[in-house]
Amino acid sequence: MSSGRGIFSLYDSSPDSLLNLCMDYIVANLNIITKLDPTSRWRKLKDDIILPAEICEKFLQTYQKKNRINDNIANLFRDRSRTRLDRVKLRNSRITDEGLRCFMDHKPCDVELVQCEYLSQASLDLINCNSDNLVSLKFGPLTYVVSQDESIFRQRRYIIDAPKLRRLTIQCRGLSIFPLLLLKPLHNLTHLDLSEYTSTGSTWAMYELKNLKSLVLHSVLWSKEIIEWIASMRTLRHLDISQSNERHGKYFSPNDVLSKLVTSLPNLESLDISGTNLAGTGCAVPALTEGTSEGSETHVRCDIPGLVSRVNRPLEFLGLYGTHHGACKRHDIPAKVITGDANEEQILTAGVAYMERPAMLTRVLNDLYYMFRSTERYNSYVGRALCVVLEAMEQHVSEKHIQISGSATLFYIVKGKEKAHIGIKLKRRIITALLDGMDAHLGDDTMMRNGCLTLCQFKIPTDVLFEYERVVQILLTGVADVNQEGFVQRIAIYLLNSLACQVDGKQKRFLGNHGAIVKMLNLISDRLERHVCDDVLEVAWSTMWNVTDETPQNCQRFLENRGMEFFLACLKSFPDKEELLRNMMGLLGNVAEVAELRPQLMDKQFLTVFHDLLDSSSDGIEVSYNAAGVLAHMASDGPEAWTVDEPARDAVLQRIAAAVERWDRRAERNINYRSFEPILSLLHAHHTPQCQHWAVWALANLTTVYPDKYCGLVEAEGGLKLLRCLLRHPGPYPMIKDLAWVVINNCAKYASRDLNSPPPGSPDN
Repeated sequence: MSSGRGIFSLYDSSPDSLLNLCMDYIVANLNIITKLDPTSRWRKLKDDIILPAEICEKFLQTYQKKNRINDNIANLFRDRSRTRLDRVKLRNSRITDEGLRCFMDHKPCDVELVQCEYLSQASLDLINCNSDNLVSLKFGPLTYVVSQDESIFRQRRYIIDAPKLRRLTIQCRGLSIFPLLLLKPLHNLTHLDLSEYTSTGSTWAMYELKNLKSLVLHSVLWSKEIIEWIASMRTLRHLDISQSNERHGKYFSPNDVLSKLVTSLPNLESLDISGTNLAGTGCAVPALTEGTSEGSETHVRCDIPGLVSRVNRPLEFLGLYGTHHGACKRHDIPAKVITGDANEEQILTAGVAYMERPAMLTRVLNDLYYMFRSTERYNSYVGRALCVVLEAMEQHVSEKHIQISGSATLFYIVKGKEKAHIGIKLKRRIITALLDGMDAHLGDDTMMRNGCLTLCQFKIPTDVLFEYERVVQILLTGVADVNQEGFVQRIAIYLLNSLACQVDGKQKRFLGNHGAIVKMLNLISDRLERHVCDDVLEVAWSTMWNVTDETPQNCQRFLENRGMEFFLACLKSFPDKEELLRNMMGLLGNVAEVAELRPQLMDKQFLTVFHDLLDSSSDGIEVSYNAAGVLAHMASDGPEAWTVDEPARDAVLQRIAAAVERWDRRAERNINYRSFEPILSLLHAHHTPQCQHWAVWALANLTTVYPDKYCGLVEAEGGLKLLRCLLRHPGPYPMIKDLAWVVINNCAKYASRDLNSPPPGSPDN
């Protein structure tokens, strides 16, 4: 009953181990160690590759974090001279009997098959034929390898033939097992788990299990025969007769049943009666001890009548989660560790104990959710709670309710006081768990809402760059349905906008390639049809502004999908919406920077709009600035490229110069440049100095107001050299050259300050 990963450090930002890094890389790039067989088309190891057991097992573990094992992967292990497996642990795999054969030919000692739904009953024969070393065998849910036809097994008088087997787990909901046949040859068995199966008749006469130490019959309907059989196993140390459905946990004479079991099992250390009425009604019962040294009897109190005999010898573990009459909340309980919902300790213990039981685990996660939602006093439990929640979400990706409860709990944990201190490793594990859950349940609004809200607690895009492509694909699904005018759509589009900002061209192209532009235009079309100007409309334009930044392919997509038509429609329908206008003009500024696309903007209607917006005071100078930028880039192609009569090119250039002269050079800006390359390209337009005027003003403004951010960028991109060339050229008029000197001086001051200031944290002389 311990978590596989254990408690981890919240603050760990150390790099991953070299082994893990190498294994992640190999899994992502299988061609490094494998090749495709040209005949069979199966993947196999390259001829010079030999892998020891430790590496083989690590590969399987790592591969399953991102993918489902199939027969093609299993085929890598067909050659036993170059691979070795002692442990085969498969979860949610797609392997068939043929794939399992590749694994079982290694004669492993430990086999786990959980949710391997493509295996048939023939797999059982494969296991039996390769059971020489088998010590532990587990069939998890959705792994149907045991036939329900008892006659098949009666003739050979066994189901599983593994003489050395010590641990056997068969967790198949509703499956009927024939215990007498099942256990006939398994005399060395010490641990048996037959959770959730249906007993048949009186086949509980399995008295030959003389070495059994652990028996788990979770969610098995009780009967008198079962109780008698259990009571006969005097070697038992752990007994679990819990129920996930409390209606099935009602025993007749519960106090007598529990007392009989406990007194019959002298070695019992661990007992789970969760979901049953075996703890009684809660009335304290005085218990007589065997007597004191003086011969007198003493009375002790025990709030669970059936455990009176253990008052002086408490159980190491007692499961009371969901017991009738709230047994876990009682005071006098003869056990050292208890599961329940009475306090934080009991809830977290239950989370670890019931990790393999989705129904109970969902309830535990709900308890954790209410625990962290209601108060901030649980900071000391954050590490343990995260361990439980993440383990649950990682193990049960297909269980929707676990994903919903887990993601809701994660939201309250990561928005708490420890948020700023969570290390990189843990951040990535949280984000990956969220994305796995969202990916598996894209159609569920609650899961998508929880996931998006929790992602918002991280630094976007920085914290999610390692999963950037998957985040984008999930969020694009969230905004795809224009009719879903709900919270998920709103928060998904906000996240997409953040993901499109401050990332490089590769990621912006990925957004465009996966339909970001088209989906934004669909949202805009929907708002125009309904004549609604809301935050979704504004953020859709903002997202496209970010996605088209220095990304010609996305600018082309905008034009090809009626983007200019939607621009004019929004301008007509919502002329007074300042933020909307700023976002639209910012986008068109990006389009105008692409020389190949400028001819598509050379339209009388478009140019008239840009021309009129030069005098706009909307959103400070931003709309006027972007309109001037669009026109400056179009004019930079020369007089011959200006193919419309109205507005006249000369009139437009005069209005550009007049607008630039009006702007305050010290105005703070609502804009972000990753590169000055489009602006610097205008410095070559000596045939049209007004283009240079706009460009040099932009540089002067940004290096004056934001020297730390932009002075270094000007120098790094060769801007100072171009400005000095401009100063030597006779073409630019004096105002342009004055602004050029402003930029040069701003950069010189910044460089001088950089040299004279000691670096942060340097020692004093």
